[in-house]
Amino acid sequence: MSTLSNATNIFWQDCQLGKPERQKLLNQKGCVVWITGLSGSGKSTLACSLSSELYSRGKLSYILDGDNLRHGLNKDLGFKAEDRTENIRRTVIWIAGVYSKVFMNMPLSLCEARDPKGLYKLARAGKIKGFTGIDDPYEPPLNCEIEIKEDSGVCPTPNVMAGKVVSYLEEKGYLEC
Repeated sequence: MSTLSNATNIFWQDCQLGKPERQKLLNQKGCVVWITGLSGSGKSTLACSLSSELYSRGKLSYILDGDNLRHGLNKDLGFKAEDRTENIRRTVIWIAGVYSKVFMNMPLSLCEARDPKGLYKLARAGKIKGFTGIDDPYEPPLNCEIEIKEDSGVCPTPNVMAGKVVSYLEEKGYLEC
């Protein structure tokens, strides 16, 4: 039985249209903004606010929200470490030249107090096993391009968070071609 890594009859297929042509058409460069943080830290809120801000500037974006993906492609997955890894593996087929990580560095106490989906309550009651931050560790990124956190105990608004990410993308030249 042959596996892909052992295959010798695979050849690269060149296409007439590549990344430069797509960038010129869209007047923007491709990039991935990966938002990471605990459940309830504001990842989806930031993603929606950022998408809206980019749209208002005539820039195309698409949100791959973890919960939304679990309604379809990943509906058979739970929250154990291996399920979270599989969730990312199934989702991540990116065609992008840039990877920028945004770390929603919000304390567990804040996330648990927000608990918009009631997941922390269920995890604390033992009804969800392997929940990140409760009985499974959350590993903050060692390196990130953008860190969003409370300022003197106050969370930034969605517009302020989106503005910080947009400023970074502008500074790096991703919003122009």
